[in-house]
Amino acid sequence: MPNHAETSPIPAAAPRGMLSIAWGVAATLLSVIYTAVCGPIAATLAMLEKYHAVTVVSRIWGRAIINTCGIDVQMEGLENIAGLKSFIGVANHQSFFDIFALAAYLPGEPRFVAKKELRRIPAVGYAMEHGGHVIIDRESGGKQIRKAVAIIKRGFTVCVFAEGHRFSDNRVHEFNDGAAWLAILTKLPVVPISISGSGGFFPRGAKIVVPGGAMRIAIGKPIPTEGMRSADRTELTQRLEQQVRATFTTDV
Repeated sequence: MPNHAETSPIPAAAPRGMLSIAWGVAATLLSVIYTAVCGPIAATLAMLEKYHAVTVVSRIWGRAIINTCGIDVQMEGLENIAGLKSFIGVANHQSFFDIFALAAYLPGEPRFVAKKELRRIPAVGYAMEHGGHVIIDRESGGKQIRKAVAIIKRGFTVCVFAEGHRFSDNRVHEFNDGAAWLAILTKLPVVPISISGSGGFFPRGAKIVVPGGAMRIAIGKPIPTEGMRSADRTELTQRLEQQVRATFTTDV
């Protein structure tokens, strides 16, 4: 599917001054500390099945990182999900700041679909696996699907980055159909979420945060999945991708 207006590459960064570099180094180190502190707390709460408390800790963690890095998060379309207790959020993915921002500011009890490699991170991996997040492990097959359904039935909102991994080229890439399949299986509404501007803060391979700047999260209107069948997942995936492209912008 063509990329239309969102194909512009991220402009070459202006030379960074010493103050910006120092801020970036300090912000990166503090973000690691926040994670080292919040991870074990969230893991302990997950072990005790205090899932709402896990959400609170996740929000504190995400906001601490966002604020320390001086990122302005612009949320649009919150009225589209007002009154929804649970849904499948489907987004593009540019950097780790997508996770920080959604954990911090998305209403409800957000959880994420994540790769099994995150299990290796001490405390954080345990907190994710036992705190309501869906860890994808192809070897587990149907077990992970059943877990995802159980998580959703608890009233959590599950966020899926439908491109499969992070892209820092300021484009929206082709979506996989897993999110649509999960939405159809659970009969929950699916919500397109476009994330713009975050790729420049901490792109793939970066070691230090580029502080300051803004990112935009645009929440679209829910798409009901009642009555859909598994065969409809390709069409639903294309519709979600189109709506994310329609609200994605390179001007943040």
